[in-house]
Amino acid sequence: MDLEKRHLKLIDWPILLILVGLCVYSYLGISGSAKGIDGAMKQVLWYGIGFFVLAVSLLFDYRVYYSLAYVFYAIGIILLIGVFQTTPINNTTSWYNLGPVLFQPAEPMKLFTILAAARLLAKQAENPNRFYYFYQLLPVVLLVAVPLLLILVQPDLGSALVFSAILATMLIVGGIRMRHFLYIVTLVGSFFGTMALLYQYKEDIFFKIIKPYQWDRIVFWLNPDLEAMGKGFQLKQSLIAIGSGQLFGKGINTPTQASFGWVPVGESDFIFTVIAEKLGFIGGGLLMILFFFLIYRMIRIAMEVKDPFGSYVVAGVVGMFTFQVFENIGMTIQLMPITGIPLPFISYGGSSLLTNFLIVGVVLNIGMRKDSLRFD
Repeated sequence: MDLEKRHLKLIDWPILLILVGLCVYSYLGISGSAKGIDGAMKQVLWYGIGFFVLAVSLLFDYRVYYSLAYVFYAIGIILLIGVFQTTPINNTTSWYNLGPVLFQPAEPMKLFTILAAARLLAKQAENPNRFYYFYQLLPVVLLVAVPLLLILVQPDLGSALVFSAILATMLIVGGIRMRHFLYIVTLVGSFFGTMALLYQYKEDIFFKIIKPYQWDRIVFWLNPDLEAMGKGFQLKQSLIAIGSGQLFGKGINTPTQASFGWVPVGESDFIFTVIAEKLGFIGGGLLMILFFFLIYRMIRIAMEVKDPFGSYVVAGVVGMFTFQVFENIGMTIQLMPITGIPLPFISYGGSSLLTNFLIVGVVLNIGMRKDSLRFD
């Protein structure tokens, strides 16, 4: 253990206060959903465990994560492969059933991938020509692509997209050259162009690549009125509920659409809908401000860290949280397609919450030891 009084003085206390505020929002959102007060109290219990996990993560110098990054990554890959031997839940093999709780290995794998990619990038940090050739990007791309593909096969498109956001953020911070960035944009654009042509002229091939339910998400995202009481029901009810909240909301104790189950998975994927309905534009806006300040404080830490590894880790975390918040809130207001991405620190669930606390603990650890001298 390497925790000293001088380290405690350097903890980013505003981040801890933000987490307390997010706990309050999580309680209000879950208690207003079909889960009710019982579900909200369980979440508060998970929050208590989460703060304990965060505290433990501060006891050790964060550079131990550098030494163990590839070990954690290997463990994560083994867990992702092993999950295919489990019984599917909701048509996906994403969870280990541990009795009273479900464990989703994709959640800690986000941190493990960030640590491994950060270590790989940190080794090249002093090399001005590290990304001079396009092939030099391949090691870090493959490092992220392996867990991404394993998660995509489960299938869990939402979590796979989070890994894409992590990769993009870390490459940008790592100094990817503009021409290589344009290469990647061209490749992605070509893929979507090819898919559009296949849909137009070879639907049989198109639907071998894109599952029908995945295509339905695009179709009914663009026009939920096509089946307002069917496949567009979830988004339609979300828009109605958020709109009915107006400026100040219906109130904490007022029965709402979400509390009666009219907003599916209101305690998880669509918890922002519940919050906006109960607290209105003001309450939902304050929640987004809390997330903004959380990201801002992390960016400050990343900019102040002198160690490349620590800087890359925080950058990956910033990219991960930013994408998850944008996608989750965006899908409830028809700005983004619906995916199974939870709202960090707000949505109901133990494995996601504890992983997020561990990730924030690593960020705080980096921030409180950012000025430590190195003699290696």
